[in-house]
Amino acid sequence: MKVVIENVEKRFTDSKKNEVLALEDINFKINEQEFVVLVGPSGCGKSTLLNIVGGLLSPTKGQVYFEGTEEDKEPTLGIVFQEIALFPWRSVFENVTFGLEERGVSKKERAEKGKHYIDMVGLTGFENAYPKQLSGGMKQRAGIARALAVEPDLLLMDEPFSALDAQTRTIMQEELLTIWNRTKLSTLYVTHNIQEAVYLADRVIVLSRHPGHIKKIISIDLPKIGRDQEQYRAQFEKYADEIWELIRHDAEEALKEA
Repeated sequence: MKVVIENVEKRFTDSKKNEVLALEDINFKINEQEFVVLVGPSGCGKSTLLNIVGGLLSPTKGQVYFEGTEEDKEPTLGIVFQEIALFPWRSVFENVTFGLEERGVSKKERAEKGKHYIDMVGLTGFENAYPKQLSGGMKQRAGIARALAVEPDLLLMDEPFSALDAQTRTIMQEELLTIWNRTKLSTLYVTHNIQEAVYLADRVIVLSRHPGHIKKIISIDLPKIGRDQEQYRAQFEKYADEIWELIRHDAEEALKEA
């Protein structure tokens, strides 16, 4: 299955009734089993674009469509936001299987899939815990398991680790790659962290400041696992420097408006 983002434009009307062009002329594809990362300065429309791909917002122009899906079958999407929004009154297991429950999946199948994905994200033993009993990293794991449990055609992740401390974030990045290696899910991931983008991506799409358009698409020619090792350090930093040079001016301008 391939996701096609074609000629997408998005306009908003702001609080002063002014029309704002947030995105223009966005064209790219997400291939089967590909991990694509969106980066850019604040206000470039990264999250807006992800929400359009996820069907949560409609584009003003253009379209998003899926190639290679069965006829009459709506593609399944899994979404992980920065704010996990777990239901506080539901246990980890009940949160993880919520999407399955909504789809009318049998209790037996929910139990099997819930156990499988809870184990995959390393939360075995916490099935009956409630969100208030979990650390930030554990909540994120539960959110990822919930998105995976519906076995999506496309996984969308909007800065899922940005609220975590540096050590937890590094661990979660490593765990996400391990999970991806097991599931091989087509993924669209939003981050403002350049190092994270290079660490995770097959391709990095660099967006400009508003109106957001694609400055460059960079293929990361490094092994999917272990690219932070010393032998790849120089190439890793070269990619990071290239991305930074593309967004440096826009980031400085965005800072002036903050």
